[in-house]
Amino acid sequence: MRIATVNVNGIRAAHRRGLLDWMQRRDCDVIALQEVRCPREALPDNAFGGYAAAYDPGTLGGRNGVAVLTRAEPAAVRTWQGGEAAVPRDVRGFAHEGRFIEVDLADAPLTVASVYIPKGGLPAELQDPRRMREAPDGGAAFERKRRFLAGFARQLDQSRRTARAAGREFLVMGDLNIAHRGTDVSNWRRQVRNVGFLPTERDWLDGVIGPRTLVDVVRTRHPEADGPYTWWSWLGQAFEKDTGWRIDYHLATPGLARRARTAWVDKEDHRGARISDHAPVVVDYDL
Repeated sequence: MRIATVNVNGIRAAHRRGLLDWMQRRDCDVIALQEVRCPREALPDNAFGGYAAAYDPGTLGGRNGVAVLTRAEPAAVRTWQGGEAAVPRDVRGFAHEGRFIEVDLADAPLTVASVYIPKGGLPAELQDPRRMREAPDGGAAFERKRRFLAGFARQLDQSRRTARAAGREFLVMGDLNIAHRGTDVSNWRRQVRNVGFLPTERDWLDGVIGPRTLVDVVRTRHPEADGPYTWWSWLGQAFEKDTGWRIDYHLATPGLARRARTAWVDKEDHRGARISDHAPVVVDYDL
C-alpha cells in the first residue's frame, strides 16, 4: 500500500503546478494533504483526481485545512470541528482551524490522520527586532504552539489506543513544523535559536516518538542521512543547494512501521517542477 503526505501550500495553486499529474504518476492508495486553503465550494474541477476525500478546510479563509484521500470511501471520519472526535482541552481553541482529520480505512485495518501543526514563534527572551522579519509578539505565538502540542500529544495517545482496541494500526502524517534532530535541518548549529528547531519543540517530538508508541518511519529507513529534507524556501538557491528542513513526517505504530519497505521524499528535479514549497513524503507499506 503506497501512502503519501504533502503540504500543498494551497490546493488551487498546487493544481496549477501539476498536483494531479503527480497523483496519477505516483498512484498512491492514501494521500494526506495539509494547507489546502480552500473551502469545498471553491475547489478546482476534479480536485482529488477520483479519490474519496475526507476534508476539513477550517473556517479561516485562505489558511490551513487538511484532508485524507482514499481509493474507497472511509469507514469513518473524525474531525475536531465536526464533533466526531473528543477534542483534548488544549486544542479546543484550534478546532475550527482545519488542523486535524482522521479516517478509518475501509479496505485495510488502519487509521490514518493528517495534521498541520502551527508554525509558532520565538519565546519572548529570544525575540530581537533586529533579527526578526515579523514584529515581536512577546512570545504569544510560541505559547500558542506549546498549547497545541500539549493537546495534540493527548490526541495522538487517544487515537493510537482507540485504533489498537479496534484491531487497527495508526499512522499520523503531516507538516509538524518541527525538525527533530541535527540531521533534519541544514546547518543545524545556526538553527538552534530558530522557530521549528527550538529545544522545547524537539523535546516534544522526543516524547511523542518511541519504539512502543509512534515510529518515525522515514528516519528508520534512512538512519544516517542528512534529511531527506521535505521543505525548502522559495527564496534564493535553497532548493538547488538542498538547504532544507525535514518537517513532514510519517509517524506509525510499531507494527505498521515494521512493514515499511521503501520510504522517500519525492523531490522534483528542478525548481520549475515544484508543486509546493514542500515535497511529498511517500512510503510503501507491505499490507
